[in-house]
Amino acid sequence: MLTMKEVTRLFRVEPGSRLRLKRHDTAWAGDKDLQRLKSDELKEKAKTFVEQNLVKLAEAQERLAANDVFSVLVVLQAIDAAGKDGMVKHVMSGLNPQGCQVFSFKRPSEEELDHDFLWRYWRALPERGRIGIFNRSYYEETLVVRVHPEVLERQRLPPGARGKAFWNARYEDINSFEKHLSRNGTLVLKFFLNISRREQKKRFMDRLDNPDKHWKFEMGDLHERAFWDDYQTAFEDTLTHTSTDWAPWWVIPSDNKWVSRALVSAILTEAIQGLGLKPRKVSEAQLQVLAEARKQLLAEP
Repeated sequence: MLTMKEVTRLFRVEPGSRLRLKRHDTAWAGDKDLQRLKSDELKEKAKTFVEQNLVKLAEAQERLAANDVFSVLVVLQAIDAAGKDGMVKHVMSGLNPQGCQVFSFKRPSEEELDHDFLWRYWRALPERGRIGIFNRSYYEETLVVRVHPEVLERQRLPPGARGKAFWNARYEDINSFEKHLSRNGTLVLKFFLNISRREQKKRFMDRLDNPDKHWKFEMGDLHERAFWDDYQTAFEDTLTHTSTDWAPWWVIPSDNKWVSRALVSAILTEAIQGLGLKPRKVSEAQLQVLAEARKQLLAEP
């Protein structure tokens, strides 16, 4: 596995830089040694790393919960069929479910449309000591809403132009929102799962050919595929304007699912460990209570 310094250099969107997705290899499969492996061998190696890393991630989660000071927000964004659901399933599989929460945001309700575009996401933020995962997020407001501007018609916004200044204002609102979260103890980790158009087609065909996966296919996904170039532009602009020092974006190569899972697992674990959390210590008064409890238990017949 790469060092975190190398992972940062390759996949972190440097704040203030202009992102070009064409420069990011969606089929990246590691260094020269890993590239020599056959597909199945690479999958097994990456899978083994994820499973082994779960021990470190589980320990980091336990300290997060014990300290009850910080929370973690994981944002997953991607084009359809990029592997968001699988990412949640495999990377988080060894964690304590009591310390995690996952939200997948659908079309906003009438109540949600009566509030600002960030309102429903505020309500789903993780409490201190917990890990929250947004499977799609408030970034839909600068992605699908930008690709389909007619969606704005339902948002009951004040009249005004919907040009460049409008989208820049949304980027600014999101950056301020995330800065507020960071200042108050929420570690914000944002991952864009980057797949190729060819790989998306392959995964759609797999859903159509495999009866066990028919339930995953929706005609709406095929409809959105027709807007591929528009989405690429929207992603480039969004990641460029909202990758910040307090909440940077990571562009994760995702044509190989297990490679993407290994990278997200490593970044997530390193980031939580980077909080420097120590095992929670109890006070002298609590130690006296524990000593009394031990004394009473030992006194039992």
